[in-house]
Amino acid sequence: MVRAGQLDATMSQYLVQRITSTPTIEVRYRSEVVAASGDGHLEALTLADRDSGATEEVASSWLFVFIGASPRTGWLGPDVVRDELGFVVTGHQLLTPTHLPHWPLARPPFALETSVPGVFAAGDVRLDSMKRVASAVGEGAMSVSLVHRYLTTI
Repeated sequence: MVRAGQLDATMSQYLVQRITSTPTIEVRYRSEVVAASGDGHLEALTLADRDSGATEEVASSWLFVFIGASPRTGWLGPDVVRDELGFVVTGHQLLTPTHLPHWPLARPPFALETSVPGVFAAGDVRLDSMKRVASAVGEGAMSVSLVHRYLTTI
């Protein structure tokens, strides 16, 4: 299901090619999932055509949601440094000439630390993160250790 009229406007070309060349994948453009149903587990999805409004129920036992790669970090405020796309700059990237003026301490930032000492970012919201669930989970776990390390420095 693709809410837009095409995939390649927001997705890398190699991934678009893999999706469109796989015979077991049906791509439906200008469509969206409007309901999911089942008894104790997913059994069906209700799909809607965004142009006509027509709906169709299809059997399904799996659903993966990928609704975009925008970081949505505006709520962090101006003190947390982000790149031009809104991804949070962390760790050693704060030591580059562009971002160094925003790092306020004499010690270098910890690996996932933002420009606000003691504030850490993990997962897809970070600049240059791997954009994978397993990586985000690992970074989340790692941030707990980094918070403990930070607390010993204050």
